[in-house]
Amino acid sequence: MHKPPEDEPEERLSVTPPEEWAAGVPAVAHAIEYSLRQTSPRRAGRTLLTMNQVDGVDCPGCAWADPSPGHRHRNEYCENGAKHINDEATSRRITADFFRRHPVSELARRSDLWLNQQGRLTEPMVKRPDSDHYEPVSWHEALGLIAAELTSLDSPDEAVFYTSGRVSNEAAFVLQLFARAFGTNNLPDCSNMCHESSGFALHETLGTGKGTVTLHDLHHADLIFLVGQNPGTNHPRQLSALEEAKRNGARIVAVNPLPEAGLLRFKNPQQPSGVLGRGIRIADRFLQIRTGGDLALFQGLNRLLVEAEDAAPGTVLDQDFIDSHTSGFEDFSRHVREIGWDDIRSATGLAREEIEAVRDEVLRSRRVIVCWAMGVTQHKHGVPTIREIVNFLLLRGNLGRAGSGACPVRGHSNVQGDRTMGIWEQMPDAFLDALRQEFGFEPPRAHGLDSVDSIKAMRDGRIKLFLGVAGNFVRAAPDTAVTEEAMRRCRLTAHISTKLNRSHAVCGRTALILPTLGRTERDVQSGGEQFVTVENSMSEVHTSRGRLRPASTLLLSEVAILCRLARTTLGDDPGIPWQQFEADYGTLRERISRVVPGLHEFNRRVIRPGGIRLPNPVNEGVFRTSAGKALFSRNAWQMPLAPEGHLLLQTLRSHDQWNTIPYTADDRYRGIRGSRQVVLVNPEDVAGLGLTAGQRVDLVSVWANAEERRAADFEVVPYPSARGCAAAYYPETNVLVPLDSVAEGSNQPTSKALVVRLEPTGAAADRSEEARA
Repeated sequence: MHKPPEDEPEERLSVTPPEEWAAGVPAVAHAIEYSLRQTSPRRAGRTLLTMNQVDGVDCPGCAWADPSPGHRHRNEYCENGAKHINDEATSRRITADFFRRHPVSELARRSDLWLNQQGRLTEPMVKRPDSDHYEPVSWHEALGLIAAELTSLDSPDEAVFYTSGRVSNEAAFVLQLFARAFGTNNLPDCSNMCHESSGFALHETLGTGKGTVTLHDLHHADLIFLVGQNPGTNHPRQLSALEEAKRNGARIVAVNPLPEAGLLRFKNPQQPSGVLGRGIRIADRFLQIRTGGDLALFQGLNRLLVEAEDAAPGTVLDQDFIDSHTSGFEDFSRHVREIGWDDIRSATGLAREEIEAVRDEVLRSRRVIVCWAMGVTQHKHGVPTIREIVNFLLLRGNLGRAGSGACPVRGHSNVQGDRTMGIWEQMPDAFLDALRQEFGFEPPRAHGLDSVDSIKAMRDGRIKLFLGVAGNFVRAAPDTAVTEEAMRRCRLTAHISTKLNRSHAVCGRTALILPTLGRTERDVQSGGEQFVTVENSMSEVHTSRGRLRPASTLLLSEVAILCRLARTTLGDDPGIPWQQFEADYGTLRERISRVVPGLHEFNRRVIRPGGIRLPNPVNEGVFRTSAGKALFSRNAWQMPLAPEGHLLLQTLRSHDQWNTIPYTADDRYRGIRGSRQVVLVNPEDVAGLGLTAGQRVDLVSVWANAEERRAADFEVVPYPSARGCAAAYYPETNVLVPLDSVAEGSNQPTSKALVVRLEPTGAAADRSEEARA
């Protein structure tokens, strides 16, 4: 068995059949149980009753949209949102004594779960060169150390400024403003690793990187596709929207290699039928597709639709829409007819009859929405897959029409807001021109580094300083061993964080932990109590106000930390009043309103119930592409291939997990408890590979030139996955993802189709011993 260090509990795996429904009373019980283990009933109740309410705190978890004001439940949150917000609101504290007792070398060996459970960070800490311990440091000295390192660089491009989607719009805007005023566009973010393929493909084909639907559209669609996503765990409040859609007559097609509970049936704990009854069936059709087969599926559907139009001209495709709003249809239609059914079958694992049945669903539906998540984006051919989904929507005019459209379901609560605020290494010139006009400096124009290229630059010694705002970069990134070595090559690493994670223990020669307010906490500056704003997946910008007393009197807000760091580094600049921004975020939003399109009169409009919905040009019939129209595309057929004796492995989250941080070692819906060191394999594949249930194996990924990476000591769990496909949890399996294995065009790591073999644990050591003998 996996042996944890010292006082960490030993893992003991138990397996039961996977659940066939999600939520219900157990979800409520687990949410309350976890919350009360973290903090008092009073604090837990205060966070939950204000969560996702008008003038309340925005859930720091997923980016799913809230119902409009007046239509929200008193308890407008899900099990995982409740866990996450009270994980942040925990009463546990990390003090300087903790770091005296635990050297950095020990913390680097600790599990993600253990690190997170130690509690909230309470004061700035520094690890000095050649030391193995963090020690307290004043804010003045901490920020001075970073500023001194920044100003000593040979070029501004020797620094990277990373952020996760947990930060507010205000903090994100300040970060990019500081980085660009300093002189670099090195602004990697978590979207580089999650939904970069979505933005790239949508920009290419529609002229916008954002989804085009609202909750109202979902509620009134005729047909909804859920492709490569697991809403029961990753964005559970989507299930409430799907429930309403079903009650309004929608049909739902789920496409996934695993039969996830949330795709099958939903018991809404806020409805009598969810407490006493059977709930509601979510998926009318479940297509158990092979990993990476989504491109071929939509090519097959598109071929069937084009051929149906051939058979009955004028009755299948929306020819008026195609003629007036699109370009490239003839080239696309010739190409898609050439995709062979043998290729579609081998890529998807689906019979032609299954795909024809879905086509018939499409033909009966006037309004169609396609939702997708990282099961689509994290593939080498993620961009072509999303372009093919756009082709599918264009054929019948399912864009810019109520109840229809493209719906990339994003994870982090404000990852979309980050981009709106300028967190992107290749922001367009129009945004940079607006910055120049508003703040009086010339922003750099050369494209900066994304997450993958930042790791390469650190590895190669071209990056000397890493500043991370929120997130857990080391564990979120691919190719763990390479990423960790790259971080350790930096002269200085600094993280603005609420809680401890592995990125604090895998650090540069000098390392800083800068503790910050959580979203649940009151933010009082010299200008009074402040609020921040966030943008959800459906382009709605609204306020978030914390209610709790800060975990420590030494905490600063993200905005305050960044403004002070900018002022310390760049000095006073009348064009960028950092001190004023820190004192009153309203003055910052006033400047944002003149830079970011759609946020005019930001301060006045955002405090209205429901906030601001940013305009989407697609819904106004405007396509900002090279042709001025939506673009059909030709996408070469592709599928990931696993040689004999190998499987296609996808990395995924457990139910009791938020991004890189597990809250327990359980995955309730999949029937896994007590351990995360498991690999889920179809029972026929288990037998075919000569393995047995419960056997200990190493996961060995095979990459170009026979290069291999190994994740050791996993337990085989027979599971109803698609044949030839397997699954295991991240971040434990990020070690298997090669840094150079990225999606075409978007440079996003390919965590969903790793070619692996399952090798009995100890076999490699035995071979080495035999070779030495």
